[in-house]
Amino acid sequence: MKKFLSLALALLMVLTCVSVFASCDGEKGNEDGTKADGTQAPVAKEDFKLGVILLHDEDSTYDLNFINGINAAKEALGLSDAQVIMKRNIPESNACYEAALDLIDEGCDIIFADSFGHETHMLKAAEENPEVQFCHATGNQAHVKKLANYHNAFASIYEGRFLAGVAAGMKLNEMIEAGTITAEQAKMGYVGAFTYAEVISGYTSFYLGAKSVCPSVTMDVQFTGSWYDETAEKNTAMALIENGCVLISQHADSMGAPSACEEKGVPNVSYNGSTVAHCPNTFIVSSRIDWAPYIKYICEQVMNGKAIDTDWCGTIATGSVVLTEVNETAAAAGTATKIEEVKAALMAGTAHVFDTANFTVGGNPVTSHKVEENEVIKDGYFSESEIMSAPYFDLRIDGINLLNENFG
Repeated sequence: MKKFLSLALALLMVLTCVSVFASCDGEKGNEDGTKADGTQAPVAKEDFKLGVILLHDEDSTYDLNFINGINAAKEALGLSDAQVIMKRNIPESNACYEAALDLIDEGCDIIFADSFGHETHMLKAAEENPEVQFCHATGNQAHVKKLANYHNAFASIYEGRFLAGVAAGMKLNEMIEAGTITAEQAKMGYVGAFTYAEVISGYTSFYLGAKSVCPSVTMDVQFTGSWYDETAEKNTAMALIENGCVLISQHADSMGAPSACEEKGVPNVSYNGSTVAHCPNTFIVSSRIDWAPYIKYICEQVMNGKAIDTDWCGTIATGSVVLTEVNETAAAAGTATKIEEVKAALMAGTAHVFDTANFTVGGNPVTSHKVEENEVIKDGYFSESEIMSAPYFDLRIDGINLLNENFG
């Protein structure tokens, strides 16, 4: 009898273990949560909620661009104001994690954050809340962490910056032809935030765009150590102008640099939107990421119970990389036509932003470069945003002079 009871008890324990392991199996997922394949139960449109975490507010050109994209997606999807909850001015600290928890308490099915420094805190919230989808712009950890409910997104904005650079180069050519400057004086200035790969990729693509039409161009870059500091950005732009820069661009989020250019009468290529209303005499063009296609995509995926891409990278073709209208008052004649010509070549794959035939490092051509053990020089160009959506171009090419490097 004892032997029978022992066998029965052993069988019961085995069945219990099998049941536990089955309930923990990734394909089944957590109750009402995200499965290992990224799918989940569909959410009725009327019950759906999107939470948004923003580093700043509408005063920041960077955050305003996200807000505009989110509002455009909301309108396209027919969501009410109550279904989109935005938390503004959330720093890159534990405040982001706390904001995410608040949004979960408010019933959000997806939480989206817009700044690089939010990522650590978003990951923590995602790990603790597998039933909620977390989407993060500009981050680079989703492909490493492999959480079913955590996703990164970016766009091939380096192509947009290259096109903006073409506009800058044409302006320099106009100035050279007019005798305003010599070919040797074709020096641009660039106001950068941090020495991250994202910023390096941005200023390099802008420079290469200018160089493609104005071969003598050089560029000085100075970093502020902040994404948004209007005083520092204006002072930096002023210093670059005083140092002989005849055209200014930026990867920073305030009106500091554009206002300095308007004050000094120096041509300006801005970022994340037109500044023509405030700088009618100096604004040429601006590139930006249109986030509406991505926001619409992630909302539709969740409502339909479908998986969201781990790393999503929008392109010119998806409507995710756009340029403003060219300001004919400040731009060189024929700029809009030239931009369309180059854009067509990029879309067709007959031109590449980081074509290794067009730049050197330390006077030498680049034939090999690895990122996370992956070779990224392919078919004669640096293949940006293929391993992951976030930019990883980090080469210091010739022709660009960094005035400081304190903000990595």
